Amino acid sequence: MTKPTPEALAQQFVDMLNVYHAKPEVWDDRLDSQIHRWYVNPPKLFPKKPYFSPSASGSSQRELYLKQLGAKRDNEGQPPHQKRWTTLGTGIGDILQRDLLFIEKHYKSLAGADPAFVFERNADGTPVFEDFAKRNVPVNHNGHDFYLYGTCDGIMRYTAPDGTTYRVGLEIKSKQTTHSKTSAFSMKGAEEKHVSQAVAYSHMYRDADTGQALDYYIILYINASKKGWFADYEDAPDIRAFAYEFTDADRARLFDYFTEVLDAVKAQAPPPFDIDAWTFNSYKTASAKSLTDEELTEVREFVKRALKANIPSYRKEQYHDAYQDIIDRRAM
Repeated sequence: MTKPTPEALAQQFVDMLNVYHAKPEVWDDRLDSQIHRWYVNPPKLFPKKPYFSPSASGSSQRELYLKQLGAKRDNEGQPPHQKRWTTLGTGIGDILQRDLLFIEKHYKSLAGADPAFVFERNADGTPVFEDFAKRNVPVNHNGHDFYLYGTCDGIMRYTAPDGTTYRVGLEIKSKQTTHSKTSAFSMKGAEEKHVSQAVAYSHMYRDADTGQALDYYIILYINASKKGWFADYEDAPDIRAFAYEFTDADRARLFDYFTEVLDAVKAQAPPPFDIDAWTFNSYKTASAKSLTDEELTEVREFVKRALKANIPSYRKEQYHDAYQDIIDRRAM
């Protein structure tokens, strides 16, 4: 028995999707109805504290620190195009999950072979994803007890050609700016923050019987921006998949990151401010007002140097706008 490489696993997943999506549309009212029935009364689960969400694994420690202190989350709304953007991103994940359920049921009749990947199921028959996969998983690390709380895009069972089965996590991400984002040149691997998120899930979804972590994790990017209707798929692929095997050392590094935040909370010593994490900071106002005068001076001087540096103009604009946003929020 030879365990498949992450690269081979990712390619098999993409190949399965491509085979299915090249076939005529499948209509299955019974399956669609079943999916909707599952969502009529999904299980409810609320976080136990203190907790960290896998989706926040890429957040700055300053932001996580403020969240642990109970700071108020920003709630001033967003430009309408950004709302539509995030809604489309969520919808892309929903579509892919539905497709995988259809693949499980119809792939053999369409392609003449069993699908290599299918969703793991809960005891009640629901697929292990979204509302049906929420977890509060305790972690003890570096003298701290905390929880990982959240849910995944999916836990799958992969059947290798030799019949061996492996548990594989799935994280679905969307790209919508340009078709080149998922080109071989632009994308060499998954984004670091998405890898960190998957590391957290690899602990949360350990085998209930053996305690073994997931064998692999696939991070799938789906690009909603296309080069053209007749574009060469090999030249401009709209999906890219990267698979990973995570170790206990990977999980320990992530838990170190979280417990450093808890250490900071205990000492009431805010972690350093990171202006590069400003764009997707959900606690901008709290972050801005938490800056000391000395920190604000450091941010201002950093931005001054950045505006004179040999870096892309869009990054200069981001730094300038971030600093101005900080000033505006401190005055609120």
